[in-house]
Amino acid sequence: MPGSPTPNLEAATAALALASSVVGDAARRVAAGGGPDADQVVAYDLAHAAAGVRAAEAALTYGATGADEARIACAFVADALADLAARLVGREEAFGTTPDWMGPARPFVAAHRDPVFLAGLAGTEGDRRLDADFALVRDTFHRFAEEQIRPRAEHIHRANDDIPEEIITGLADMGALGLSIPEEYGGFASGGDSDYLGMVVATEELSWGSLGAGGSLITRPEILSRALVAGGTEEQKQLWLPRLASGEVMNAVAVTEPDFGSDVAAIVTAAARTDGGWLVNGVKTWCTFAARADVLMLLARTDPDRAKAHRGLSLFVVEKPRGEGSGFVFEQDAAADGRRDPGGRMEGRPIDTLGYRGMHSYEIAFDNWFVPDANLVGGEEGVGRGFYFQMAGFENGRLQTAARALGVMQAAYEAATDYAANRVVFGRPVGDYQLTRAKLARMAVLIQVARQFSYEVARLMAKGEGTLEASMLKAYVCRAAEWVTREAMQIHGGMGYAEEFPVSRYFVDARVLSIFEGADETLALKVVARRLVEQAAG
Repeated sequence: MPGSPTPNLEAATAALALASSVVGDAARRVAAGGGPDADQVVAYDLAHAAAGVRAAEAALTYGATGADEARIACAFVADALADLAARLVGREEAFGTTPDWMGPARPFVAAHRDPVFLAGLAGTEGDRRLDADFALVRDTFHRFAEEQIRPRAEHIHRANDDIPEEIITGLADMGALGLSIPEEYGGFASGGDSDYLGMVVATEELSWGSLGAGGSLITRPEILSRALVAGGTEEQKQLWLPRLASGEVMNAVAVTEPDFGSDVAAIVTAAARTDGGWLVNGVKTWCTFAARADVLMLLARTDPDRAKAHRGLSLFVVEKPRGEGSGFVFEQDAAADGRRDPGGRMEGRPIDTLGYRGMHSYEIAFDNWFVPDANLVGGEEGVGRGFYFQMAGFENGRLQTAARALGVMQAAYEAATDYAANRVVFGRPVGDYQLTRAKLARMAVLIQVARQFSYEVARLMAKGEGTLEASMLKAYVCRAAEWVTREAMQIHGGMGYAEEFPVSRYFVDARVLSIFEGADETLALKVVARRLVEQAAG
């Protein structure tokens, strides 16, 4: 396009080095000032700026693979610097820099944030750079999402209905529930790069079909199976992993509590020893899929000494009957089971939500609910180690959540592109206007770079690395999904606010992404900023 600059990866690399330097200085400044909790506002911005810079590094790698890819990379790096600049204005001293920090990179940023350049990028999505095997994985799950999930997704959302069993059994038949379960336990994980990357690719496509009725279905077995692999006894692995892989057993996760949210180490739900097992008392909240689930992955305090914090927690596989989506009450007859304990009770109350419908989330009250010794993850050696086992599941869950965000973003982008091409305003399709073209270009750029960053983190995690990068990825992509779905809705004009267009569902679904699996603020301060500060302090 006339006036459009040639993408300059060399200049992009220099600009990114400048941004990395600013982030490093900021981390050292926060470290010197007492750490993230002493200056939470700056630490929060530091975490997100660092995540943007790290994503931009993935963009540069991608940019080296082709001409379109180079344009996408340059556009992303320029936006990353603009975002960093916005965070720094008026706070340069707190970040340990000066107002003119971006001077050497300003020509690059100006060229690649130029409206003409951005509008010229409209319609350029970039190649996903998947090899033939993963392209086949993508095609397979995309077809399932298109044929089985999308036709049902709107009804599930508007009626707040349950996920049909046909979707669950279909995913089980495809092996989607066993993607992270080792082959020797009936799953499909071989221990290589393909395990993590395959999960990312499949999750994106299922979430493209529906966040609540597609991609999120494989999250819960992902978390429990990794926790069992990390800490379960051999008998527990043999018992539960094949059943999780086949879909015979579906699970929910019961970790969060009403008064503690993401502060998992402070939970108070207790499991006390009794003959042959444990009695659970307390309340869990945000237990997604708890009614349909056959088992709950429950984190409970087994040591009453609160001073031990996370070291006093243990993990259980809690069996339960399947319940109704509208709520459930189950009771245990201890005497009938030959026990002298009081009878147990489990009551689940559904929590109505803006979006993310189909699986339903619950608050669950436990009253002397009996769990046998055999269901304590790790057996006696697992007492007090539950926090670490559940973290083994959740760390990978951050990567999986980013993949879910990718699917929602891609769906919103495609909806906006289609609407813009067909909606005529003032005598021209909406998609012909420069502002719309620039918006669509930025959406496509952000999605493709986020995708490439996800692939890179998947490869790192396969090598036992990438914990910090997975947290950065989750923090960055989930916020990005809010922007992409917001802009997609905006391009629809008034119809974007109508439920008859799926883009309104994408918008409310995206909102949950930076809340669950570790709230954005907690993830940014307690994980990302803390690790950056530790690294800076040496």
